[in-house]
Amino acid sequence: QVQLRESGGGSVQEGDSLKLSCSASGYTAGTLCMGWFRQVPGKEREGVAMIYPNREGTFYFDSVNGRSSISPGDAKNDVYLRVDSLTLEDTAMYYCVADVYCAQVILGRPETWGQGTMVTVSS
Repeated sequence: QVQLRESGGGSVQEGDSLKLSCSASGYTAGTLCMGWFRQVPGKEREGVAMIYPNREGTFYFDSVNGRSSISPGDAKNDVYLRVDSLTLEDTAMYYCVADVYCAQVILGRPETWGQGTMVTVSS
């Protein structure tokens, strides 16, 4: 069973950048489709970014308007998310997700979700 653990959230200032980390465990069959979603309080979860298995490419949702960058970590199924030029609207719980099928991630239905890491942006 795949387990995901996020880290790197916290309080940041408007205009700053943040880098979140996700470490995956429990999957030994290769690389997974990994991604990041976020949920603003009172709103539905939305996709941020996704990286294909074997790090063959990336996909970005429209939510962060070109300010995000997803990249592979050192370990096989670890990923990072960087978000630049943070605004108050980026305050959200950020979730790492994983699935064997990238289509499920793009459709917003990844099989595995992490517990989330809270990011609070203040002025």
